[in-house]
Amino acid sequence: MADSISLKKLVTRLLLVVVAMFVFGFALVPIYDVMCKAFGINGKTAGQYEGEQVVDTSRQVRVQFLSTNAADMVWDFYPKGDELTAHPGAVNEMIFVAYNPTDRPMSAQAVPSIAPSEAAAYFHKTECFCFTQQVLQPGQRIEMPVRFIVDRDMPKDVKHLTLSYTLFDITARHPPVAVNTGG
Repeated sequence: MADSISLKKLVTRLLLVVVAMFVFGFALVPIYDVMCKAFGINGKTAGQYEGEQVVDTSRQVRVQFLSTNAADMVWDFYPKGDELTAHPGAVNEMIFVAYNPTDRPMSAQAVPSIAPSEAAAYFHKTECFCFTQQVLQPGQRIEMPVRFIVDRDMPKDVKHLTLSYTLFDITARHPPVAVNTGG
């Protein structure tokens, strides 16, 4: 009798643990968003620019560009410039360079982040290499543009933004096709 009671308690506790894990799994995304907002990291950019494209020449926003490789990524990856000055409402462009120094084709994906996070809603990318996976053949070097608009409605106290990218090696999940250069 005592064994069946302790077995029921064990099963009940295990079920509670399973339910708690399930709830925690669903709560991870909102918790992650709150933590990113609190610490000012991983600001996601806004969607397509919806407003009338009128340039505000009375304001300037300094946009800084950073690039980082994930731990297993061996490519050279960098912006052609460290920063630029943008007028809200104007289309801007920065070129990023990627080079595959290996002897094999590789696939990569760039993941963007904007800081400060409260400005991310006012940063609109109209073209970005981060929208698609990049495939480079051995020794290949490419230039990849990012075109963006800083929204005129961005709070006036934000005078500096940082757009950073982390480049991930996704070759194992998305194997590229080697280009035959022989004859």
